[in-house]
Amino acid sequence: MSRIAPSLLNLLLMLALLTLLLLSLSIGSVPLAIGDIGRALLSSAAAGADLADVRVQQQVIVNEIRLPRVLLAILVGMSLGAAGAALQGLLRNPLAEPGLLGVSSSASLGAVLCLYYGLSSLSAWLVPLSAMGCAALTTLVLYAIARRSASNLTLILSGVALSSLTAALTSLAINLAPNPTDVQDIVLWLMGSLSDRSFADIRLCLPFIAAGLLLLFACGPQLDALTLGEDEASSLGVNLPRLRVQIIVGTALCVGASVAVTGAIGFIGLVVPHLLRKWVAYHPSRLLLSSALGGAVLLLAADILLRLVSGEQELMLGVVTAMIGAPFFLLLVLRQRLGAAC
Repeated sequence: MSRIAPSLLNLLLMLALLTLLLLSLSIGSVPLAIGDIGRALLSSAAAGADLADVRVQQQVIVNEIRLPRVLLAILVGMSLGAAGAALQGLLRNPLAEPGLLGVSSSASLGAVLCLYYGLSSLSAWLVPLSAMGCAALTTLVLYAIARRSASNLTLILSGVALSSLTAALTSLAINLAPNPTDVQDIVLWLMGSLSDRSFADIRLCLPFIAAGLLLLFACGPQLDALTLGEDEASSLGVNLPRLRVQIIVGTALCVGASVAVTGAIGFIGLVVPHLLRKWVAYHPSRLLLSSALGGAVLLLAADILLRLVSGEQELMLGVVTAMIGAPFFLLLVLRQRLGAAC
């Protein structure tokens, strides 16, 4: 049963993802039927000039407005879900998550410094590179702290301290920004959003997210061995230094590239692994792929929800995920406290 359940779980997650993808393409100010979506996706740009005006409009809506948003939600959700599962496996801490531990805010700081102090004008690729560098540095610091103390409280407080530091530095960058318009743009960007994104944003983050996911997925067997302890894992042939570097680099690639194009979106990497861990028999190797698919499902569902409930002013996606994730985190803390008391 333990061998069948993960495959069935992944199949169900992929079916849910496909359903949400079609739903996301269909909803909006101009509702579209499944047939309209299929025709729009299959129509070529060259043939568009010979189509009726309504079909041209549908093709533009689907291919240039809604499809990039959906694909970006899937990419970012997969990266955050997999990064959260990998960090929890490496640190052997169920509360580890990129947003909670300051990795996402550090990536945001790197992107902000690059965007508002001129480096982004040299090359658009410098934005994700700067974000990934800051994310890697924070992940390395967290791992060093986790090695010295196995306490959940110590790790969480360290993450809060790093988040506060990076938030303060980001606020300083906003304070020193010369243009008030830039200040408004950066504040909205830091809340996290998928709106007004294009295929250019996907091309910017896709290589880094793909490389990060490959690195994280390749760590599965070693993470399974690490559940026995570092000494036991080493005796089984696990190269611990290489594993640490691989997960740190993979997390930095995933989180940094995601934050560079969408802003900070938190709690995906915390909620999804906890919801799915028991369905994969608590195997970190099985959890990686399931968390990636689950992260895509959760983020796309959250994006659909905010589009349905938003009025003239669309809600920010990072706000919605925080409203979902923060109560979930409090429940986890209370559960662990009650378990310790018993």
